[in-house]
Amino acid sequence: MSNKTADVFWQDRDIRFDISPQELQLRNGENMIDKLDAVEDTKGNSGDRGKLFMTNLRLIWQSHSRPRVSLSVGWSCVTSISSRTVNSKLRGVAEALYILTKTNNTRFEFIFTNLSSGNSRLMSSVTSVSKAYNSSKMYRELKLRGAVIQNKQLKVLPEEKIYSKINGVWNLSSDQGNLGTFFITNVRLVWHANMNELFNISLPYIQMACVKMRDSKFGMALVVESTEVSGGYVLGFKIDPIERLQEVYKEISSLFHVHNTNPNYGVQFYIEERSSHLMSEEGPLLDPVEDDIEIINSDDQRDTFAAYFADENHGIDREPIYSEELGLAIEKLKEGFTLASLWAVIPS
Repeated sequence: MSNKTADVFWQDRDIRFDISPQELQLRNGENMIDKLDAVEDTKGNSGDRGKLFMTNLRLIWQSHSRPRVSLSVGWSCVTSISSRTVNSKLRGVAEALYILTKTNNTRFEFIFTNLSSGNSRLMSSVTSVSKAYNSSKMYRELKLRGAVIQNKQLKVLPEEKIYSKINGVWNLSSDQGNLGTFFITNVRLVWHANMNELFNISLPYIQMACVKMRDSKFGMALVVESTEVSGGYVLGFKIDPIERLQEVYKEISSLFHVHNTNPNYGVQFYIEERSSHLMSEEGPLLDPVEDDIEIINSDDQRDTFAAYFADENHGIDREPIYSEELGLAIEKLKEGFTLASLWAVIPS
């Protein structure tokens, strides 16, 4: 018997450029928090007016004139948020939002300029949502040996409800096993050892790959596997008698299914001044992207990355050199880049 999901959860932990219509759609449990209709992607698409969407998992920018030109920046990738003065093609000299990110050991920087003068919501909304995301990691991340238990009681998260407390649960991670206790809630499964409450695991349903019952050298056991993103752990638990084990399995399986149908990612944030057209009965609507997209499998895609690439080792300016092409002195280019590649524009 098993219960598993094949849905890949990437929206909050990845950065994607010019994403497909399917990737633009909000996944289950992803909610639109705010939307700004006049924002320039000053770093990569200067002079192009677009819309900026903030959800509980990511930041999405989409061009007005070319809907297929878009960005998806997961909140987990954001390392810093600040403001800086930029020269916008659409607004001139203005204060802009500067976001530094990191994904797969690569750093990107994004600069967004609010084209509505006197509106400070861009900076305040992005900063606040990012903080709300970072303060709710226990809803989304597997935690080993964390401070989740105090005096044998679970430290309950906001909006978390404890459905069951199960005593006499053996963790089968060692030959002897460790006797402990389950806390089954609406967002996660928590186990801790009775003799040492710091020996524990907190596993959100969103990071479960499957739940099943399987025979082991200790007899029939409950087996919970975590996703590859969370470490790919295989956790075994023994509960006697077998009828009680089956009841616990059914309860966890049911909650696992319900949560994955409508996940709670824990990001609590609400903006009172949202536009009335932001939400509809069927949920937030992004501009559709036409399906006749030409896919170019070449090194030209590197130019898209280059537009946002942040050289982490560039602490000081490189030495100036004379460019015969431009007829003036320029900063020496990073290895692998040419003037042609930096100025080239791929037709949409």
